[in-house]
Amino acid sequence: MEKIKEISTNLTHSLSVSERKNIIISGVVKIDSFDNEEFLIETVQGYMNIKGENLEVVKLDTYQGNITIKGKIDSLAYIDEDTKKESSVFTKLFR
Repeated sequence: MEKIKEISTNLTHSLSVSERKNIIISGVVKIDSFDNEEFLIETVQGYMNIKGENLEVVKLDTYQGNITIKGKIDSLAYIDEDTKKESSVFTKLFR
């Protein structure tokens, strides 16, 4: 556990979007959930929600904390812990 915490504290966070088709994110701690329309990613700066169409992971480097996603990117937002809990799959189903 200590080694995981040590690695994640050494990560820096950056974000690069190219023509709404490709996104490169560094400082990724873990991917909480994903499908072809939405990604929920934990970064060293907090949770990030990416929405779009035909989204897929092109490259994932878990040691350095980098991910590359391609597809049509509609939105990108940083969210806090409370918002993440409220937007769970079960909450969406039972509205």
